[in-house]
Amino acid sequence: MKSPYHEPVLMREILESLNLKPGGIYVDGTLGGGGHAREILAATAPDGILVGIDRDDEALAEAQRVLEPCGTRPILVKGNYADLAEILDRLGIDGVDGIVLDLGVSSHQLETAGRGFSFTQSAPLDMRMDRDAPLTARELVNTLDPREIKHILRLYGEELQAGRIARAIAERRKQAPIERTDELAAIVATAMPAHMRHGRIHPATRTFQALRIAVNDELTSLRRGIASGIDRLKEGGRFSVISFHSLEDRMVKELFRDASRGCTCPHDLPVCACGGKPRLRVITRKPVRPGEGEVERNPRARSAKLRTAERTGSCL
Repeated sequence: MKSPYHEPVLMREILESLNLKPGGIYVDGTLGGGGHAREILAATAPDGILVGIDRDDEALAEAQRVLEPCGTRPILVKGNYADLAEILDRLGIDGVDGIVLDLGVSSHQLETAGRGFSFTQSAPLDMRMDRDAPLTARELVNTLDPREIKHILRLYGEELQAGRIARAIAERRKQAPIERTDELAAIVATAMPAHMRHGRIHPATRTFQALRIAVNDELTSLRRGIASGIDRLKEGGRFSVISFHSLEDRMVKELFRDASRGCTCPHDLPVCACGGKPRLRVITRKPVRPGEGEVERNPRARSAKLRTAERTGSCL
């Protein structure tokens, strides 16, 4: 079912990847409008439990509406999935049977002008997933040293023109603070070499991605969330992550791979001295991608990649 709030991607693939069972306990760490959560609860009826976590009050309100028919089986929490262990402790839950993360920004966040995630409409430079958080994109753009802006654009946006963009931002803000999304997008476009201003992808795309990741500290959350999630998975439990750009996908791949190796000794050591045991078994050697039909229905799905791993031994 398509939600007016947000259409979840790779729905069938997510449900299959989690190896769902009635009575299981599952975590949706990026609840959004509750699309994935609703189907997980349907597949685990009559007594499956879903812990839904999100930083966005608007997402939680929509999810509560969508999941109301499920009664007390969904447990919704405002928070960051990076704090998964602490959230489960507060709920008195030791271990879970599966975890799903659908990373990035939702369709609703992109399409709501006041949130400032999109350069396609004029809005305040905000980009906070949690509107109670203190740091906004406006503050980063107007207060950081140009070298720091360049670092953010290069690291989180993989933007090759990061230096030119950072200098253009620094020059423009001497006249007045940069306040709005369309204003920043125009500065970025003007800073680009002429041949890069009219490509298939808008020239400000990577800049907005980088600022959003920095504002919400998304990669730190991802690293912490995967580490704590692995700790809380029951043996045989599945961890599925949907990513939308190479930085996220690379991190997921590396964290799953490292947890599946176990031994952390140097390669030239003839015998293992650390005693490390594999904690995960990687299910998806290559990421699962959406089919042509889904991409045609939902163009946002085009860049989605799903990776799944399974807990091999319990530490609970």
